[in-house]
Amino acid sequence: MTSDVVVVGAGIVGLAHAYAAVRRGLSVVVVERDERARGASVRNFGHGCLTAQSGRALEYALAARESWLALAKEADVRVRESGTVVVARAADEMAVLEEFAALRGDQARLLDEPAVRARVPVGDGVVGGAFLPLDLRVDPRRAVHAIAAALAGRGVRFLWSTAAHGIGPGEVVTSRGVVRGRRVVVAVGHDVDRHFPELAEWRRVRRCSLHMLRVADPHGRTVDPAVLTGFSLLRYGGFAECPSAGAVRERLSREHAELLDCGLNLMFTQLPDGDLTIGDTHAYARTPSPYRAERLDELVLAQAARLLGVPRLRVRERWRGVYASAPEPFLVETPADGVRVVSVTSGIGMTTALGLAPAVLDDLLD
Repeated sequence: MTSDVVVVGAGIVGLAHAYAAVRRGLSVVVVERDERARGASVRNFGHGCLTAQSGRALEYALAARESWLALAKEADVRVRESGTVVVARAADEMAVLEEFAALRGDQARLLDEPAVRARVPVGDGVVGGAFLPLDLRVDPRRAVHAIAAALAGRGVRFLWSTAAHGIGPGEVVTSRGVVRGRRVVVAVGHDVDRHFPELAEWRRVRRCSLHMLRVADPHGRTVDPAVLTGFSLLRYGGFAECPSAGAVRERLSREHAELLDCGLNLMFTQLPDGDLTIGDTHAYARTPSPYRAERLDELVLAQAARLLGVPRLRVRERWRGVYASAPEPFLVETPADGVRVVSVTSGIGMTTALGLAPAVLDDLLD
């Protein structure tokens, strides 16, 4: 089996490279160890969190936005231009949003308290917020499967339930035989160390484990935008550029030390059936513990209930997401001629992969 490009991994990063290659008129084979994508690409909020990024991440995110909108027309992928509401529940959080809006212009619109409540259901203590109109929403449980189906319809050959045993110049040795290609892209997320352990050690790749939950909507209300909070201001580069961000971190460290220790990014999105995806916590290790601490779920549930202004939430599902983490947000390396190892090492694969992939292919095919 021979193609122009062999992609190892059918998560969003691998599919982004397959999509970029097909748009160049290249033949593609995708090798995936499972019978369908089941990792970080489906265990997320379905949130294209474009506006809060900075630097290269913002550049890739804005490019990815155009590809997501193109996919909405080319494939059975529902992409919603619903934006994001950032809820401020303290004066220092509102100060960050005011500074951010001054930096970004039309990319961020300030909201007063009534305007926040008109867009999203929230409890007491809201002082204002901001609306980020460029951000996107997709159904995380369906989007990557729809993209894979669309690519298969355009001639991409998928080898599902096929393990990659060896990767080298011009070929991938799999459990179904040798697949040859002029170029090879390895997009296996946090499993970089399974194929290239020295590279993973050098780039200090770890696994980030997230506690996430699906809960019944307590309000029975349609919530179009994604919803972020003051905890989110500490996790995205765009907000970190604002001078007031330090005051938010200092206050939250003083008032909610346990929540910062578990890396809480309090946010939620709504699934198509009305349920809410809430989360999430962050823990880092090369080999995460297999045990889920109930205390982390309790913290997420308590804070999400407070945000929504209800006494408790009814849990439908719980899961742990895992993604690659490293000091730099993107890993792009060349372990052999014609081979690129690519991983989004910052938890923003759905946001940036479709913008990152064309840049990688430009270099790989040069």
